[in-house]
Amino acid sequence: MKANQIGKLISSLLLPLAIGGIAGMFTSAAIPTWYASLNQPSFNPPNWVFGPVWTALYTIMGISLFMVWNLESGKERNQALLIFMVQLFLNFCWSFFFFYFNMIGVALVDILLLWVMIVFMLVRFYKLKPLAAYINIPYLLWVSFATALNIAYFFLNSD
Repeated sequence: MKANQIGKLISSLLLPLAIGGIAGMFTSAAIPTWYASLNQPSFNPPNWVFGPVWTALYTIMGISLFMVWNLESGKERNQALLIFMVQLFLNFCWSFFFFYFNMIGVALVDILLLWVMIVFMLVRFYKLKPLAAYINIPYLLWVSFATALNIAYFFLNSD
């Protein structure tokens, strides 16, 4: 592996992990207070599940980012990278909408947009590097589950 590839790999892994870490810091403050006071859906997993799952998913996202970023530059690759960044931004925003601002409805709109952007990302990644798309299927599945949770929180806690 060349030096510039090592730099891309490290950057590709650090970007989603750092975004997740920052969001996690703001999320963790709300867990014992506001979040604990919410009516919880029956299918809500224990709180300890979320950290390891998201760490694994951010790592997978970083690996797929590296796979695509490492390809020859061009319009298709650059569009795929832009879509990746948009979905990562929506992912980041969700934690703030839900946990920091306590805006469950806005978080729901955000996660629906996130789900759509993940699908777009998978399609674009597949055209360039199929493995980069395949390894993100658990991410899409988890965000699908998180969307169901967000919907349930919205309806269980609407005034």
